[in-house]
Amino acid sequence: MTVTIYDVAREAGVSMATVSRVVNNNPNVKPQTRKKVYEAIERLGYRPNAVARGLASKKTTTVGVVIPDIANAIFAEVARGIEDIANMYHYNIILCNADKRKDKEIRVINTLLEKQVDGLLFMGGAVTDEHVQAFRTSNVPIVLCATKDEKGDMPSVDIDHEAAAFDAVSRLVSEGHKRIAMISGTLQDPANGYARYQGYKRALEHAGIPYREDYVRIGNYKYESGIEATQYFLDLSDRPTAIFSATDEMAIGAIHCIQDAGLSVPEDVSVISVDNSRISSMVRPLLTSVAQPMYDIGAVSMRLLTKLMKKETVENAIVTLPHELIVRKSVSSPNDR
Repeated sequence: MTVTIYDVAREAGVSMATVSRVVNNNPNVKPQTRKKVYEAIERLGYRPNAVARGLASKKTTTVGVVIPDIANAIFAEVARGIEDIANMYHYNIILCNADKRKDKEIRVINTLLEKQVDGLLFMGGAVTDEHVQAFRTSNVPIVLCATKDEKGDMPSVDIDHEAAAFDAVSRLVSEGHKRIAMISGTLQDPANGYARYQGYKRALEHAGIPYREDYVRIGNYKYESGIEATQYFLDLSDRPTAIFSATDEMAIGAIHCIQDAGLSVPEDVSVISVDNSRISSMVRPLLTSVAQPMYDIGAVSMRLLTKLMKKETVENAIVTLPHELIVRKSVSSPNDR
């Protein structure tokens, strides 16, 4: 039979209120009494009923996290930052993978809200009108993590993706490249797609380099799309001397495609990216990439959410964290400069 708080109280020889105070870490319990209660809990194998506690306090101490792709190491690092801060503030995490599908994201958001989570972190992906409508039905705080809404109305933690792309392409320009192609994410994605595409265009304009439509291909963030886009670039009569990829995974596809064609990186074609995930230091040559502080994005997002859930004062609910260009071995000056 299920062991109840009454059983623990009787075993320890104390009141149920005392057991409740011990379980909830109330400091107003004598050390010897606390010890007796813990011993009774251990002997009986008692586990507090989270549902009952939630009904009583109207809090579940649970946070829902919507992750776009659980297989992506970038999001795994964000999730680690979220969980570390959640543990620090005694919150549990329900992590839901949405497979980068809008219909699944909406369904998961509604499911988490139905489970009475105390707060919600929405990680990555475009924030559409459908998302905003689902968020409006919530009576708990929501923070956007590694993304932001178009109007900038919702609390969010992210980097400046346009500036990150600008810095990456500017590095290629400083090396003497003029024929610079881009493997972009979908332009419907405000961060990894559109913002990084805008940063690419702005860097070209800043350098006085004409924009060419045939130097831009839209990928789906996956390795295979990096290969496909790069093959297209290599088949051009005036192939680019450098490729800027919106993500590391597509960049590695680009590197392998270049090598498979009998060319060298960076001697024939330089490759640069944004993300600085672990795989950027596993490929050869090592990939030059703009680092996002992914762990910090997760940690700061969770800390912001805890403040909102506790109704603490928040001076700035839209947080932009710094990025950094990590220079490795995949970029050099073009041979035909």
